[in-house]
Amino acid sequence: MGALVVLAAVVTGTVTACTTTTGGTASPSPSGSSPTDSSPTGASSANPDVPKVAVPLDASKYVADTCGIVPKDVLATLRYTDAGEFRAKGDTPFTKAGPSCLWKLHGEGIGLSVSLGTGSRAEGAGGLAGIYAGYEQKTYIRFLERAPDVEGYPAVYWGLEDERPMGSCGIGVGIADDLTFDVYAQGYQGPDDSCAAATQVAASIIKTLKGA
Repeated sequence: MGALVVLAAVVTGTVTACTTTTGGTASPSPSGSSPTDSSPTGASSANPDVPKVAVPLDASKYVADTCGIVPKDVLATLRYTDAGEFRAKGDTPFTKAGPSCLWKLHGEGIGLSVSLGTGSRAEGAGGLAGIYAGYEQKTYIRFLERAPDVEGYPAVYWGLEDERPMGSCGIGVGIADDLTFDVYAQGYQGPDDSCAAATQVAASIIKTLKGA
């Protein structure tokens, strides 16, 4: 994660994602760059420190409509009023991990992305276990920190490095032992600002998946 950083391999949730800079305006790359795809197959059974998901949630409805997983009123609260840019799972480094959606505040260098790690799950490297495995390898994930649970679901802050002091925050939330979603907020004022935005969106996604 970080301006001008492009990961050569796919690593979930997932911030969800490294970033690119175009015309001086940084924006989150599609969160297809996710830690789980760089993890060994079968990672979900490896590390006993990986938090388990007691009540799995079904995100299949949003594989084809990932932008719809975040309520519009929550996006509006964060000033995202334009439609998000949906990117389906594909074969590029930024789309292999699963579908994603990107929102931008044009001209401000502020952006938000959400991704579902369904591609990583299909390859046997999904869930928080995939993120932990990627961190153990220290190839594409060099920062990992347990985050407060989000609406009762285990979460981690993760990335190529800790960008929270620079105003960017990536959080991966486990919604099944083999599936995460990732939220990446970039270009905010600092760790509190960026992580508050990412956590607010993550909490709204859990409520959406619960049908609340």
